[in-house]
Amino acid sequence: MSLQRRLLVYLLLCAPLVWGGALLASADRARGEVNELFDTEIIRLALQVRATLVGLHAPAQSLPEPEPSGEADLRDLAVAVWNAEGRLLLVDREGAHLPYRPDASGFVDATLGGEVWRVYYLQSPRGEWLVATGQLAHERDELVQKLVGSQMLPWLLVLPVLLAVMAWAVRQALAPLRHLTGDLQRRHAGDLQPVATDSAPTELKPLVAAMNGLFQRIETTLERERRFTADAAHELRTPLAVLRAQWDVVRRAADEGDRARAAARLGAGFDRMDRLVEQLLVLSRVEAGRPPSDRTAVNWEPIVAQVMSDVLPLAERRRIELGCDWPPEGEAPFPLSGHPDLLAVLLRNLLDNAVRYAPEGGTATLRFTAGSLVVENDGPALAAETLAHLGERFHRPAGQAEAGSGLGVSIVQRIAALHGLSLRYGALADGQGVRAELTHSQAPLGAEA
Repeated sequence: MSLQRRLLVYLLLCAPLVWGGALLASADRARGEVNELFDTEIIRLALQVRATLVGLHAPAQSLPEPEPSGEADLRDLAVAVWNAEGRLLLVDREGAHLPYRPDASGFVDATLGGEVWRVYYLQSPRGEWLVATGQLAHERDELVQKLVGSQMLPWLLVLPVLLAVMAWAVRQALAPLRHLTGDLQRRHAGDLQPVATDSAPTELKPLVAAMNGLFQRIETTLERERRFTADAAHELRTPLAVLRAQWDVVRRAADEGDRARAAARLGAGFDRMDRLVEQLLVLSRVEAGRPPSDRTAVNWEPIVAQVMSDVLPLAERRRIELGCDWPPEGEAPFPLSGHPDLLAVLLRNLLDNAVRYAPEGGTATLRFTAGSLVVENDGPALAAETLAHLGERFHRPAGQAEAGSGLGVSIVQRIAALHGLSLRYGALADGQGVRAELTHSQAPLGAEA
């Protein structure tokens, strides 16, 4: 059900209910006022009758019946007076029906001849007379009905007009929502421009702002995917061409030695392709959005053992000595809450780079302290230009002998940002070697997840 239809249903149901409740309250109020008015009148009438009884010792007599005037029906009123012995002293035509109750005082509701009467009994100061004045309850009910009916008819006539006005008002109030809906429906899939908020009602501005934020995030995601796809296609084109050329050499090589060398180069090309695809998949997974929310206290020992095992074949091939320095016993190594799988990828990339670009026969070392994690080798220091471009995707300095994709540092930086870590590159204390240091810097991205 649409919002407009729901509002109309609620208003069309609630308005008559509220109107009916107001009518009942008005009728009850009118009945109270009428009862108060007529009770006052019959009390006054009783007092006036008692005032006329001073010096009255005549036998019972009937009051003369006045001529009817207007809409008043005098048969709905009754007056009766009794002496101390219960003998009627004064009575009108209807008063003969009033019951004699010497112990009564004040208002009494009585049923006489099948009709409800409201009777007021007034005792004389010394008990020599009892005055009773009464009125049919029907007279009061009829007056209340006429008062309420005179008000109800105009309300019944106005109610349909009121409902129609409310329906029009609801439709006009929801017009900005219809305009927003139409604007969004007319957009094509690639139109992610923000929706204007100047003319939006106050209630819709948070919704419009949230939609604009969503459009911005979608635009950022699409731009990242487009850039990633273009970069990946560009980076994959070269190794595929090399693999094709090497495969042609393998097919056409007549000499067994040439074929073996070509096959080795082809295998190396496949290894490079495999590494590139793996790095691309890791980068895509890391850049896809927030990491999983199941952060745990990191236990570095199994992560380091896994990473060392992964890098060991490369280290043995290049005769690199791997080492790991832990902090003194009793001091936790670089306490961190995060995602062990992602941190293993981060550490593997750092150590792989340290091993890959260290001089053959050199060293690559992991160092843990209470506040940092350092990966270093004893190779030549990085030039200032190279440091300036570290982290750019698919960027590799010229003259590199080892295969690579130019994605490792970018992946490390993204995972570090997700864990609130800062990555800094520099030289060792003697000005040689390469040192990558991770330290705590900020709240991790996605920490609210």
